[in-house]
Amino acid sequence: MKTLTISQGHDRHSRTRFKCAAALAVFGAFCLLVAIATLSAAAQDENGKSAGVYVGADANAKDVGLPIYPGARPHKDKDNDTPATKFGLWGGSFAFKIALIKLESNDSPDKIAKFYKKALAKYGPVLDCTNNSSTKSDDEKSESSKKLECGDDKPDAGGMLFKSGTKEKQHIVGVTPNGTGSLFQLVYVQVPESDKDK
Repeated sequence: MKTLTISQGHDRHSRTRFKCAAALAVFGAFCLLVAIATLSAAAQDENGKSAGVYVGADANAKDVGLPIYPGARPHKDKDNDTPATKFGLWGGSFAFKIALIKLESNDSPDKIAKFYKKALAKYGPVLDCTNNSSTKSDDEKSESSKKLECGDDKPDAGGMLFKSGTKEKQHIVGVTPNGTGSLFQLVYVQVPESDKDK
């Protein structure tokens, strides 16, 4: 399974991976399997409901629901990499979407983080998952099943990770140092609405 990586400087070959990207990839694969079954049913729906898949390398600020940091540049990990991508899958009452933009800036990670914490606030409380080390009991997990949480999402050492929105519509920003500047990812994830009885 491919994970998203962010380069830490042009003179170093080390890379840091956002664990949220790996979790999103696993979750995306699970949703894809569920969606295939849903799409098959939707394609046979006599009411004419539509179904489809969209994959593109053209994600933009509107897709992630966040502004592009002033002066930021698209970032590619490799020459054949794309700095922006989006994927959508829908059918019947099912919908899944993920959009990702990778950027770099000469500004410090703290300055980038401050900008995006303010931008994320329009979607509700901003979760700082940077130092996320708490584990919850099953009772606590059940009580908060509808609230957005950091869960297992946290950046590698030296990075920062922020989330806002709902479990169904998550806006995520990961920032990591890159020499005297920063590398950062803007992510939007939309998943099917949770069962209201849970």
